[in-house]
Amino acid sequence: MTTPSSPPDAFAALRFPDFRRLLVASASASFAGTAFAVVIGYQVYALTRSPLMLGLLGVATALPTLSLALLGGHYADRLDRRRILLVTRALLVLGGLAFAALSQAGPATSVAGLFLLVVMLGFARGFGDPAASAFETRIVPPSVYVNASAWLGSVGQVAGILGPTLAGLFLARFEASGTYLLMAALYAASWLALRQMPRLPPTVSSREEGVRASIQAGLRFVRRDQVLFGSMALDLLAVLFGGALALLPVFATDILNVGPGGLGVLMAAPSVGALLVMLWMTRQPPLNRTGVWLVLSIAGFGLSMLLFGVSRVFWLSWLALALSGVFDGVNMLIRRAIVRTRTPDHMRGRVGAVSLVFIGTSNEIGALESGVASHYLGVVRATVLGGLLTVALAGGAAWRWRALMTWELRHEQGQQDPPPAA
Repeated sequence: MTTPSSPPDAFAALRFPDFRRLLVASASASFAGTAFAVVIGYQVYALTRSPLMLGLLGVATALPTLSLALLGGHYADRLDRRRILLVTRALLVLGGLAFAALSQAGPATSVAGLFLLVVMLGFARGFGDPAASAFETRIVPPSVYVNASAWLGSVGQVAGILGPTLAGLFLARFEASGTYLLMAALYAASWLALRQMPRLPPTVSSREEGVRASIQAGLRFVRRDQVLFGSMALDLLAVLFGGALALLPVFATDILNVGPGGLGVLMAAPSVGALLVMLWMTRQPPLNRTGVWLVLSIAGFGLSMLLFGVSRVFWLSWLALALSGVFDGVNMLIRRAIVRTRTPDHMRGRVGAVSLVFIGTSNEIGALESGVASHYLGVVRATVLGGLLTVALAGGAAWRWRALMTWELRHEQGQQDPPPAA
């Protein structure tokens, strides 16, 4: 997948000091996010004993982020992205402290208060996430984008594997309030790492165009680029129909009979697969036939979910989920590379916001689709049908988006890189 004349440097991005700081900031924020997901879900269910409240919690988490993402993308292209990140990470620190203070009441903790804080943190993410995706490309040169994405993705997958376990242990030892303090400390570490990085001025004038026109320009840019739009739409549809993670508790309890311990192992499997392939791609990035690899990864994801749906053996089910993570990791890295290499710097915030809307929406809607389909078809039929539809979508994408199929990353990467800063 790489040219023999130019062997890739697996540590290329790490040779830039500012990227190392960004990696620390990203790792701290990722672990904070996983800790928050564990503690808020556990706490809300302990207080209400209602699965419906868990569903509403997912909506309260996602909707504020998605509702402000496009506006956040506009300002990420108009203001200092580092300053946006510093402000939003500071708000997340304050949010963690507020959760800890509210949770001191124990069983008397206000559920409404928890939901209000969740919404407030969602607004902070809506402004911060587009700036974060745009900020990365100012730290490393174009030829290092894929390597940087692989390292950042690997950090996220490590957080996905270890974060829930560590947060669960912390929750058992220090209860909800102590775990929220851990979350605040991790976000504070992320803030400190960002604070050591240089200020990067905006690339366009803040008076270039109005907010509405700016957002519409970002949407038009994505829609007119067949490679950008196709990669985002394909990922959205694959997760919408092929994702079955929301059904894992049913498989663990009623089909595989492995209980809560087995459920945790199954939930970690996709992250294990994604981590392994991302580490491998630090040395073997998909430079040639990249679009083909993207479409094949979607087909592989669908086949993995098909295997998971028909499996009745725990180890085979775990392997199928791990393979789904491998294919999803390939898709994730290529999609991020497409966004970074095909977007001019003055549009990165808005394009990143559109990507966030696509990907952020797919998980929640996909969980809803899985639940409705399993209600009428049963969990096994729904999972198998979703896998088959995902494979069909990959075939449709290969026919519909020819520009995506012929796209190669090696043509996009810059050839002349500045030396790493001392």
